[in-house]
Amino acid sequence: MKILELCRSSIRWLALLSVLVCLGILNDSVRAQRRLAFPVKLSPDLSRPVREGQGNARVNAIIQFENAPTRQLDALLSNLGARLTRKLQNFNARVVSLPMSAIEALAERSEVRYISLDRPLGSSGHVTTTTGTEAVRTQTTTSLLGLLTTTTVYDGTGIGIAIIDSGVDTNHASLRNSSGLSRVVASADFTGENRTDDPYGHGTHVASIAAGNNQVSTGAYTGIASNANVINLRVLNSQGTGSASSLLAALDWVLTFRAVYNIRVVNLSLGTPAVDSYLNDPLCQAVRRLVDAGIVVLAAAGNNGKDGEGYKIYGQIHSPGDEPAAITVGSSNTYGSDARGDDAISTFSSRGPTRGYWTDASGVKHYDNLIKPDISAPGNKIIAAAGVSNYLLATHPELNANVSTINSRRMMYMSGTSMATPVAAGAAVLLLQVNPNLTPNMVKAILMYTAQPVAGYNMFEQGAGQLNVEGAMRLAKLVRSDPLAFMTNGSPLLTSAAPEAQTTLNGHTFTWAQGVILNHTYAKGSDLINRYQGVYSTGFVLGDGVLEDQASQTVNAGMMTGSVQLGSSVLTSDGAPLGGGTSLLDTSMLLGDGIMIGDGIMIGDGIMIGDGIMIGDGIMIGDNLLQSQSVLTSGDDTACMR
Repeated sequence: MKILELCRSSIRWLALLSVLVCLGILNDSVRAQRRLAFPVKLSPDLSRPVREGQGNARVNAIIQFENAPTRQLDALLSNLGARLTRKLQNFNARVVSLPMSAIEALAERSEVRYISLDRPLGSSGHVTTTTGTEAVRTQTTTSLLGLLTTTTVYDGTGIGIAIIDSGVDTNHASLRNSSGLSRVVASADFTGENRTDDPYGHGTHVASIAAGNNQVSTGAYTGIASNANVINLRVLNSQGTGSASSLLAALDWVLTFRAVYNIRVVNLSLGTPAVDSYLNDPLCQAVRRLVDAGIVVLAAAGNNGKDGEGYKIYGQIHSPGDEPAAITVGSSNTYGSDARGDDAISTFSSRGPTRGYWTDASGVKHYDNLIKPDISAPGNKIIAAAGVSNYLLATHPELNANVSTINSRRMMYMSGTSMATPVAAGAAVLLLQVNPNLTPNMVKAILMYTAQPVAGYNMFEQGAGQLNVEGAMRLAKLVRSDPLAFMTNGSPLLTSAAPEAQTTLNGHTFTWAQGVILNHTYAKGSDLINRYQGVYSTGFVLGDGVLEDQASQTVNAGMMTGSVQLGSSVLTSDGAPLGGGTSLLDTSMLLGDGIMIGDGIMIGDGIMIGDGIMIGDGIMIGDNLLQSQSVLTSGDDTACMR
């Protein structure tokens, strides 16, 4: 029996390596050139019905233009039978309903960059202690002469975090300030239901994980940035569903009003299957615009980490979590304890590589194959606020945490990368409070560099490791606070010696990752924190620090210092710094172009590389994952939302 199991294991890994060697991607510059040479402008799920000649059948689509649309273009759309649904002023895009027969004519226009379907959108307790937030919440500083002592509380005061979700119950006690007033400072609805409360129940839970106060149950379920202002942008309706266009409209709103509400962080605990390459996906393009504008965007990885029989699945990172500029968050399981020595990656958490693709004129698919998620955070059985009379709790009363019978103080359990993402988003708020000049790329780098690699899990499962707020805050505090415009590649980054790359939380000491994920590889080295890297500036992504061809990757000397070292393998961690552990596959296997695997190939005993698979509405109740009306076994995960 043991010999049989060993054989099966060997066959599984040989099959995994042989299939992954066929995965291919190009770097951004090469891909941009290739796209110009082969201007396929229709998303795969839109080109199919167009080819089938469905004529006057209407479809909802998102049209991206090369430049700002003119009145003449709007008139052209009208003449082709298109009905304008939304103008997205900040993204050079329009959302329209139009006949299939008009799509090819539009695609032939030089002003049109890409046309994609308006796809459906779905939503994807001790967190402050286990993440190390409480260890750095209150800090005391004593003057050099010892005459003056200053106490600072880091709780996100004054910073706005946009919760783009199913709405927020503004009357919940968790979201009040010390005067009893709601910290939800703005609300807008993009669902068409003309309401901004949370009848579904997902958004309130997410908001309180990121920014809930300590007023319920003597602070047992305090959120990470417990006094931050919440901007409530509702894109999921009463049934927890929405559309890509509604999310685009909310992101457009953020760009317009970011200065009014000091929006520095956006939380996206939702997603849609990644079909298009991030180069074409309108959601990814919008996220890139926000990050370039100085806004940190965190996105859920998704909850498709295993199939109905419990086998691992690879390649199921959702959009816009497949965008390189986003901080994509997977879920870890703390098993209800504050100690971190026994933590694991949640079985439901989606794994990389990303599988969005673009298609050339010959019909060949070119996959992105990015290493995602970037980090992981607690997302299993999290207790947080329950919106009044919400659908999830009414339908599944077993989610009630039985904290209170008062509507404004009720709490509920949920699990998923939807819960992990606001944990990391709250941490981003705290980093910006301790050092407001941090760019989004610096926030991302600090979170990864200080993360805790979880032993036994590979980079496709956990990214750089599990979130470590204590270490991230300690490092962010040392980063120079003068304007980054005066920094050049290689400039000193810290105001004093680098901190010890270890954190002790709840009696457990662990070593930081001391590295960052860079698209198709990872980088390590003390220069990442001792020296300013050009990729930390706005207008870039961390992956711009790497030059790629079809077989190798090297440091981009113009964007990263020479002492930064690139990894050669996607690793399964041994719990040591990034670079420790065993090789899962060589990073060169993520490079190259032209030979692609088919979609949905099952490898060995159930490891799958596939594209665009969505499991129902992503809700896990008890030990069951509900797929439409079918119930599938899902192990130990409870109430999981995408």
